[in-house]
Amino acid sequence: MGEEASCNTVTVMEPKENGHSAAVEEAVAVAGAAAPPAAAAVDPRLQGISDAIRVVPHFPKQGIMFNDITTLLLRPGVYKDAVDLFVERYRGMGIDAVAGIEARGFIFGPAIALAIGAKFIPLRKPKKLPGEVISEKYVLEYGTDCLQMHVGAIEPAERVIIVDDLVATGGTLCAAIRLLGTLLIY
Repeated sequence: MGEEASCNTVTVMEPKENGHSAAVEEAVAVAGAAAPPAAAAVDPRLQGISDAIRVVPHFPKQGIMFNDITTLLLRPGVYKDAVDLFVERYRGMGIDAVAGIEARGFIFGPAIALAIGAKFIPLRKPKKLPGEVISEKYVLEYGTDCLQMHVGAIEPAERVIIVDDLVATGGTLCAAIRLLGTLLIY
């Protein structure tokens, strides 16, 4: 199987009624960052978000319960609620950049970045970015892959949120954190 997550991050997962984690999870890739305080009451928007996410059994392989966010995107009000929850969590926290992991991190990442006044950094598959890039290879549950980012996309001491659609083994998230950290010492 794939590697287990072994990086220093704060991961925030929103529980769903059906027992699965929400389709959007994020990690704050800031050394020593603390998790945002837990809400005293469950936000009623979470139920609408949960209801809008289709669970597809045995995709992409047998035994996987895939949380499909494309159905959420068909409901603009619910999509806005999902973005707003992130914006409310991170607005005013001095976040400088939102890094989105290809491809579904591109769905929520830019909207969150714009709303909190941060830049958006695309973390892409190989050979998708022009110009000088750095790469980070990682292990998936069913193979290996690589993320790339433009050199100079982040500066030392910038606070970054990483957005992806899910965390399975944590390999992609750890690769993103290593990639962002590499740029800081590049």
